[in-house]
Amino acid sequence: MAANPPGQAFPNKARVAILAELEKERRRLLQNPSLNTPGARLGLKDFRDNAEQQHIAAQQKAALQHAQTHSSGFFITQDSSFGNLILPVLPRLEPES
Repeated sequence: MAANPPGQAFPNKARVAILAELEKERRRLLQNPSLNTPGARLGLKDFRDNAEQQHIAAQQKAALQHAQTHSSGFFITQDSSFGNLILPVLPRLEPES
């Protein structure tokens, strides 16, 4: 069995096998570029986020319509960290002097 020259970490056959595997992977990625882009893997997450936003928008619209038909107040849609879909708008009244 021949010894490897100093500085050569892998035997020649192992090195050739690793390089062949890397070349095979490179060709696969070049043939299907959608797997190579970072956004391709986020497609499902983006789809879910978009569907969730549309659902919230529909809920906000329904809540706003319900509040405006059943109340004499004025409401706006607003993103809230507390989960409120709509917020009442209260007028500022000047104090009577």
